[in-house]
Amino acid sequence: MPFWKRKKCDNIMDVEDVFSSRLRIKTLKILVQLGELNVSEIARRLNVNYNTTREHLKVLEDEGILQHKVFGRIHLYRLNEHSLKAKSIRNLIEVWEQNP
Repeated sequence: MPFWKRKKCDNIMDVEDVFSSRLRIKTLKILVQLGELNVSEIARRLNVNYNTTREHLKVLEDEGILQHKVFGRIHLYRLNEHSLKAKSIRNLIEVWEQNP
């Protein structure tokens, strides 16, 4: 089983596991910048396939960082604004991306 699918006993991943993937970090940056996107658009912007993108989105959703809604076959993802983790990540990315 890949490390990103393994959970600790309390069903919470270590911060190192969540941030160990460049794709997850890039996904978070995209969603901070653009708000809400479907899986295919996120995959296109990351230049990776649909299934890989869905796996990483699931990890972030399982951690409560992302939420999604479904319209037929379309799954839209965005940061979970009720999550302290998501708010912290948004703040980190916004501060990091500011011009010095």
